[in-house]
Amino acid sequence: MDAPLLVSVPGATLRNALGDPPEGVEVVVWNLDSPPPAAHLDIVVPPYMGAAERLGALAEVSTRLVQSQSIGYDDIPAALPPGHVFANAASVHETSTAELTLALVLASQRGIPDFVRAAGEGRWAPARHESLADRRVLIVGYGGVGRAIEARLEPFEVEVTRVAGHARDDERGRIHGVDELPALLPEAEIVIVGVPLSDATTGLVDADFLAALPDGALVVNIARGKVADTEAILAEARSGRLRFALDVTDPEPLPDGHPLFALPNVLVSPHVGGASTAMIPRMARLLREQIDRMLRGDEPANVVLRS
Repeated sequence: MDAPLLVSVPGATLRNALGDPPEGVEVVVWNLDSPPPAAHLDIVVPPYMGAAERLGALAEVSTRLVQSQSIGYDDIPAALPPGHVFANAASVHETSTAELTLALVLASQRGIPDFVRAAGEGRWAPARHESLADRRVLIVGYGGVGRAIEARLEPFEVEVTRVAGHARDDERGRIHGVDELPALLPEAEIVIVGVPLSDATTGLVDADFLAALPDGALVVNIARGKVADTEAILAEARSGRLRFALDVTDPEPLPDGHPLFALPNVLVSPHVGGASTAMIPRMARLLREQIDRMLRGDEPANVVLRS
């Protein structure tokens, strides 16, 4: 009798969402913080948070696929032991991250934090704030998340300009290259930053980037904290010239009492772009797809790294 295809998941929540596995598949729970349950695991799903810190446990086990629960993997190459195939979680987080992005944009544009502060003080504080309609929106980073954000912006009657690593055209028109940013930033009223973290994008949003924006522009970072220079953000925010909505920061977590928290033109959410009830069902769906592919003898989806 053939050995079962052995899949490890980091906890009962994902195990339960996966449901009954197909015939010939066994699912075990392993959080990578204890000895492996077997010398060979066909698919390993590390924990969602702090995965890179635990990947050293894979030095003791052979695998056919390490299936991440995150889209980003900038911290993985240095942490993944040799001999493993690593896939990211494309298709799991794009929708929730786009939802949060729109929430941050709308809250910032329509003054929701001001209204919440006033209500907390027991005050009625009507004010006219910026619209989202008719604004010029620059999306910097045009992968799956960028496309999901663009789709959700469309009903709001905005003018969208798209920027990726390299210029190209698609069915919607021009996608500008990142080298064109100096010419694009002065026209942008809202900038949404969603690039992956790499050597090329670390510190992309620096003092020069921000200085090129017009007064009153809103900068939304849903990428990684290190994509932006925190001191440059603080300088522009303290002056009142620009506004910011940040789901990611550097450092992260943002320490208690950090000056960004106290500024009325800065809205901070604690890196929760993908943290919605959509995550686990979508993660289970991706894992089922990877299991089915392996049973058929097909290549896995979303492979981004071979160590």
